[in-house]
Amino acid sequence: MGPQSTPDLSTEASPLSLSTVAVVGLGTMGTGIAEVLTRAGREVIGIDTDEAAARHAVTALEAATARAVRRERITERERQDILARFRTFTDLQAAADADLVIEVVPEDYELKRQVFAGLDAVVRPDTILATGTNALSVTRLAADSQRPERVLGVHFFNPAPAMKLVEVVSSVLTAPAAVAAVTELAHALGKDPIAVGDRPGFVADGLLFGYLNQAAAMYESKYATREDIDAAMRLGCGLPMGPLALLDLIGVDTARTVLEAMYAESQDRLHAPAPILGQLAEAGLTGRKAGRGFYTYEAPDSATVVPDAESPAAGDEAAAGRTVSSVGVAGSGTMASGIAEVFAKAGYKIVLAARSLEKAEKAKARIAKSLGRSVDKGRMSAEARDTALAAITPAGSLDAFADVDLAVEAVAEDLAVKQELFKTLDKVCKPGAVLATTTSSLPVVACARATSRPQDVIGMHFFNPAPAMKLVEVVRTVLTADDVHATVRAVCAKVRKHPVDCGDRAGFIVNALLFPYLNNAIKMVEEHYATLDDIDAAMKLGGGYPMGPFELLDVVGLDVSLAIEKVLHAEFRDPGLAPSPLLEHLVAAGCLGRKTGRGFREYARR
Repeated sequence: MGPQSTPDLSTEASPLSLSTVAVVGLGTMGTGIAEVLTRAGREVIGIDTDEAAARHAVTALEAATARAVRRERITERERQDILARFRTFTDLQAAADADLVIEVVPEDYELKRQVFAGLDAVVRPDTILATGTNALSVTRLAADSQRPERVLGVHFFNPAPAMKLVEVVSSVLTAPAAVAAVTELAHALGKDPIAVGDRPGFVADGLLFGYLNQAAAMYESKYATREDIDAAMRLGCGLPMGPLALLDLIGVDTARTVLEAMYAESQDRLHAPAPILGQLAEAGLTGRKAGRGFYTYEAPDSATVVPDAESPAAGDEAAAGRTVSSVGVAGSGTMASGIAEVFAKAGYKIVLAARSLEKAEKAKARIAKSLGRSVDKGRMSAEARDTALAAITPAGSLDAFADVDLAVEAVAEDLAVKQELFKTLDKVCKPGAVLATTTSSLPVVACARATSRPQDVIGMHFFNPAPAMKLVEVVRTVLTADDVHATVRAVCAKVRKHPVDCGDRAGFIVNALLFPYLNNAIKMVEEHYATLDDIDAAMKLGGGYPMGPFELLDVVGLDVSLAIEKVLHAEFRDPGLAPSPLLEHLVAAGCLGRKTGRGFREYARR
C-alpha cells in the first residue's frame, strides 16, 4: 500500500484515507460492522482466532447481501463487489496494512489488552486503533498501548447495519485528528456519530443499562411479571422492546459487566447489578445466545420465545367479576374526556361529571371534536360517532353517579382532592360499584381508606392520550377484592386496552422505570458530559426511543416530572433517585416545558 493512503494525524484526515479497515472479533457485532464497511466501499480484513467464527461471518455477509439483492437495494454485481472486499484471517498479522483497526472481542480487559499489544507489534505507526467496548476504560487501554494518541473508542449499536448511532470515544490521550478521521468515516458510512468522553456506558448505554438494571430488580422482587414489565414499557413508552427481552438480546452477562463498570465509577446503587443478573449469568442463562435468559427461546440464537414454567396459563382471566354496563367519569380535563371517549366507543353508558354542568358540556364537546377527527380519517363511521356521543351524559355533580357500575376519577393529582372525591363517591355510588382512581403516583390505598368500602377501590392508570395509548396499569391495594380486580381487567379487554398488574407503590411499573432514566439524563447535562441534542439523538438512534429524554421531559412538563421524581425518592429512599438540582432550578424559574414555551429548550408561543 502506497504512502498516499496513510492517514496523517497532524491534519483533519479525510474518510477516504481510512480505506482499509481490520475488524478483530467476528461475533455478531464484528460481523455487522464488517457488513457496514464493505457496503460503504471499504476493504475489510476480518480477524478471528476461531475459524468457525470467520466462516460464519462470511456466510452472514453472503446472506445479508443476497437479501439486499432480492429487495432490489443492490444489484448482483454490487453484491459480488461487496463480498470481494471482505477477507478473513485467523492471525493479527493480517492487520499490518490496515489504516484503522476496530476490535470487538468480548468485554474482558485482559483479552482486549492482549489484542492491542499484538496490534502494536504489527500495524503501521500511524494506524488508528479503536476499541468497540462500551464498559471498559478506553483511557486504560490507550495508556497500555505503544500509541496512546491513536487509540479511541468507536461504539456501534446492534444490529450495526440498521442502527444509525456511533459513539466516538476519546480519552485525554487521544489526538483530535484521530477522532476527526473516525468521525468522518462514520458519516461516510451513513451513520450519525456523536463525540463522547471516556466513562462506562458512554451516553446511550450509560442511560439504558441503569433502566435495564432497575427492570431486572423489579422482576426479581416479584413486583410484576416479566410479561407485564415488558408490555408496560413497550405500550406505555413506545419502546421497540421491553427491558427484559432487551437484556436477553444484549446478553445477561454483558449487561452485568457493563453495570459492574458503571457502578465502580459512579457508586450509584441504581448501577449495582441486580443479583438476578449474576445468578442467570453464573448459570449460563445469558439470554438469546444461550437459548434461555429471562425468557426461554426455541434454540440458542433464536428470537422465538417458547412457553416455560413462568408463562401465563391459558384461562388466567377466568375469575368472575362484576357486571359493568354504565361508567361514571369524574373530571373535565384532557385525561377525563379521553377516558370517557374510550368507554363510549366501547358501548358503555357514560356519565361525565365535572364541577359544573358547563365544564362537563365543554368536555363532551372536546370528545365530539376528537370523534369527528376519527371520522375524517376513516377510523370510524359517522353513525358510530353519533352512537358514542349519545351515550355520554354530562353532569354538574357526582350525584349523577348513583347508578353507575364503575366510577373512574380523573381529577387533579392532589391526594387531598382525590380523598375528598372518594368520600363523596362512597356516599353517592350504589353498593357493589367499583371505584377507580387514575393516579400515576399517589397511593391508591390512601384513596381507598377515604371510603367505607376499600375492597371496592382499585387503580386504573390510563396513559395520555387515552384514546390512542393501549396500556392500563391495574393497581391492586392490599385491600382490593379479587372480583374487583377481575372486573377491571375484563373492562380493559372490552375497551381494547392491555392491562398490566401492579402493586400499590410509587410509580407503578412505567414511571418507576422511566423517571430515574430521565433524571440520569439531566445529571449527564449537569456534569457537562454531553449536550441535550447528543443525548436525545443517542437514545433515539441507539436505543430506539420515540423521543429523546429532554424532548419527553418538555412534553410531560418539568413540574410534573419533578413531582413524580420526588414521590419516587420519598418512597424508595435511594440517593440515586434524588431529583436533579437542574430540574428543580428550572421548575423554580417557571420553565416547565412546552406548556410555558420554555423548559430544557425554547418553543414558539402559540
